[in-house]
Amino acid sequence: MNLDHAFVCGHPVLDFAATLRARRSTRFEMFVTPDRLNAWYLESGLVDAITPGEADDVREAITVREALYRLVTDRRLGEDFDRQALAVLNAAARQAPATPQLTAAGRHTDATPSQALATVARQAVELLSGPDVPLLKECGNPECTRVYIDRSRGMRRQWCGMESCGNKIKAAAYRARKKAAPAPAGS
Repeated sequence: MNLDHAFVCGHPVLDFAATLRARRSTRFEMFVTPDRLNAWYLESGLVDAITPGEADDVREAITVREALYRLVTDRRLGEDFDRQALAVLNAAARQAPATPQLTAAGRHTDATPSQALATVARQAVELLSGPDVPLLKECGNPECTRVYIDRSRGMRRQWCGMESCGNKIKAAAYRARKKAAPAPAGS
């Protein structure tokens, strides 16, 4: 399994929720260490620098991520929010977020893992109460459980990303068509 963090969902909150991959089959956890969690915060562009994390930071991030995934799923399916998941997300959103500072070189954001997580939670509140809710879709790859924002023309996007899922599905469909095609006459 690829250990690179993927940012294909169209919003950092959705990419955060997708850090537990293949939820319906062979689950793969991306946040296995504090360093991997902090790498996500940095690679997402949420922060520019982050203090070293601890195992508790990972446990808290996973708890918030799972609540977030549940709420995204509830919203996408038009269901009422799960009360426990809502409480978890709102508690995280009430914490002090990462605060950008202006420096001579431009904008810079230093944070602790707790502040970075609070920032993710606040962005989740904005996403799940904002205008992009009708654009939330789950990837068409049965093995993938990423939810993305479909801003494509006519809302016809089917996969979270072409590299991660679209090419695999298209290649499998091509192979299936070739296998099912009758042999040429005279063979």
